[in-house]
Amino acid sequence: MIDATQQTLNNELKLTIPHDLGGLRLDVALQRMLPEHSRSRLQTWIKEGLVTLDNAASTAKTKVWGGESVIVNVQSKPDLQAFVAEDIPLDVVFEDDHILVINKPAGMVVHPAAGNWTGTLLNALLFHAPQLKDVPRAGIVHRLDKETSGLLVVAKTLEAQTNLVRQLQARTVKREYRAIVWGQLWRNGVVDQPIGRDPRSRTKMAINRMGKPAITRYEILERFSVQTYLRCNLETGRTHQIRVHMQFLKAPIVGDPVYGFRGIIPIRVMTQTLRDEVSRFHRQALHAIKLGLIHPATNEFIEWQIELADDMKALLEAMRHEDPKNEDEEQFEFSSEPYLADEDYEYDDEYEDEDIELEDEE
Repeated sequence: MIDATQQTLNNELKLTIPHDLGGLRLDVALQRMLPEHSRSRLQTWIKEGLVTLDNAASTAKTKVWGGESVIVNVQSKPDLQAFVAEDIPLDVVFEDDHILVINKPAGMVVHPAAGNWTGTLLNALLFHAPQLKDVPRAGIVHRLDKETSGLLVVAKTLEAQTNLVRQLQARTVKREYRAIVWGQLWRNGVVDQPIGRDPRSRTKMAINRMGKPAITRYEILERFSVQTYLRCNLETGRTHQIRVHMQFLKAPIVGDPVYGFRGIIPIRVMTQTLRDEVSRFHRQALHAIKLGLIHPATNEFIEWQIELADDMKALLEAMRHEDPKNEDEEQFEFSSEPYLADEDYEYDDEYEDEDIELEDEE
């Protein structure tokens, strides 16, 4: 045991550097004295001025010799907020004693993860229905990407959660999406391609022969000069499924910063109105519009359908006002820059629980 005098007042920790740590860097000495905190976390606190050495600011590389007074302003670990109830409005489509159906807005993370420990759907659910604290993952059984909007079901009891997970595994849950993609698709079809982690980037998914089976059925609803409006039905629920499958078809989803092709923006064949609408669209054009399942308590099949998200409606209206395409014109012009810059996004690892497997979507 390191000999150090410690006193905690609120979040302020007072320490004295023991002489047997003399000659070490400040960050190394602190990590020896406070093994519950990582060295990188301590370095961050030092850099942010949350650590003083003999009442003066210092750096992580400063040598200590023993006997110095150190004050550490301890910051709570962000993941401690992961299961804290937060008063966040929810668009509740249906609710009874067993399940809750939510219309999730674009921009909301479903489940807490690195970089998104607060402001998630889970935090909102715990405030809306406090009893969900007794259900694993607050009843969440499947999820939508942060920037995908639409319907999502939550179990309010352990029995309902187990039932819904079994339905997802049996592929009896019906999920319909609407997507706007670049390019012109000419016939309805099915993409049956396995999806796994991209070997070149662990934060992305890709068509991978060693991945899990993934099936997406798509139907053309409207075809425009440079985009196509689709209905997509999932038979499986893999991470980023629709987004990866649309990329496979060389028809990436409009606004997708991760799976969109770099430089694919047909400038010459777009009116200024459509260019402006596309530039204002800052997410993938993907919306979970319909959800159907067998009610866990009544065993009756129930289906919900909502309106298309307002931003996708506006994008469609701009597309409908485009002039008809002249077959003699060049279809696409490729710019030298991506139409949207790459950005951080939520990535959901597979859960390893024996009883509950959280299913990913899109």
